[in-house]
Amino acid sequence: MLYFDHCASTPPYAEVAETFAEVMKAHYANPSSIHRAGVEADKLIARSRSVLAEQFGVKPEEWLFTSGGTESNNLAVKGAARQFRSRGNHLITTQIEHSSVNDAFRQLEQEGFRVTYLPVSSTGHVDLKQLKSSITDETILISIMHVNNEVGSIQPIEKIGRLLSEYPRILFHVDAVQSIGKLPVKLKEWRIDLLSGSAHKLRGPKGVGYLYVREGLQLQPLQSGGSQERGMRAGTQNVPGIVASAKALRMSMQAEEKNRSRMYALRERLLRQVADIPQLVLNGSVDAAVMAPHIVHFSYPGMKPEVIVHMMEEQGAIISTKSACSSKDNKPSKVLLVMGAAPERAAGGIRISFGDEHTEQDIDKLVEMLSKTVSQLKPLERSKS
Repeated sequence: MLYFDHCASTPPYAEVAETFAEVMKAHYANPSSIHRAGVEADKLIARSRSVLAEQFGVKPEEWLFTSGGTESNNLAVKGAARQFRSRGNHLITTQIEHSSVNDAFRQLEQEGFRVTYLPVSSTGHVDLKQLKSSITDETILISIMHVNNEVGSIQPIEKIGRLLSEYPRILFHVDAVQSIGKLPVKLKEWRIDLLSGSAHKLRGPKGVGYLYVREGLQLQPLQSGGSQERGMRAGTQNVPGIVASAKALRMSMQAEEKNRSRMYALRERLLRQVADIPQLVLNGSVDAAVMAPHIVHFSYPGMKPEVIVHMMEEQGAIISTKSACSSKDNKPSKVLLVMGAAPERAAGGIRISFGDEHTEQDIDKLVEMLSKTVSQLKPLERSKS
């Protein structure tokens, strides 16, 4: 089976799965305990924190471990907004954020915060001028994802960080769940205060996330019950998951440059071949400079995408429609609608996301299956019109 749903989750490295099992067997003590077994478990967490710090060029204590990207996003957005409410009540994000960010902002609106949701272009990119014009004296937080999880558009995070250097009191959060291990991420150079990541998006275990919290920042916790993670994330740490996630991150980031060039070549090969299937319309841009290397998103206007997903699976390929968190609803894609797509096109999205294990032959097989699927669906399309 060809697996092309890396945006939803990735196959773990064999070494990472082995590490998880080994640590789970040998280090089952609570890392908060003061006995030797607890201290040893705590040392493993500290070592894992150091691994993250080394990869990003920051301090170990600037990293918190969470249960995943959703918790990291919620803690960053809600924790920052509530902690710094005395500075102002205005927040800025985009209309195409992951639901874990978007829904967090909707909840903050109910608490009295005012939120500006920035529109995006037809390729899924924010406009820097619009962003700057949205900033007010009351703005305390800006949250913008690095790579859109549905269409793969890369936001100009470096330029946004440069802009925000003029506003030192505004916190900058970046959801980097889909970019870590695929694209360069420079925390200090890009003036990022908060950055979210998720282990299972880069061949690590599920149930583990991380959150960069710049030194000197304190977030209001989402939950009470313990002083773990600098007092910002109560709860017993997932020791085997944390150790395995650090290993996966190190492996992914060390191979990032090589894998990025490979995946961009695969992306270009896929785009070139799918161009011969006129029923499939590209969402985003053909320009690799503004799109992630591992995501390609098409629409088959007028066709239910779940039909295509199931037909592809029968042939031996796993693809998806939109983000896994919202793939089971039948509504048109909110992201595509915001990008200006007609409802018919927004309802027919197909996402293909690949990884470092894929080859040119895999892409060729995938396109063959897509072509066969579309040819089988053409009569159905005609009968509906």
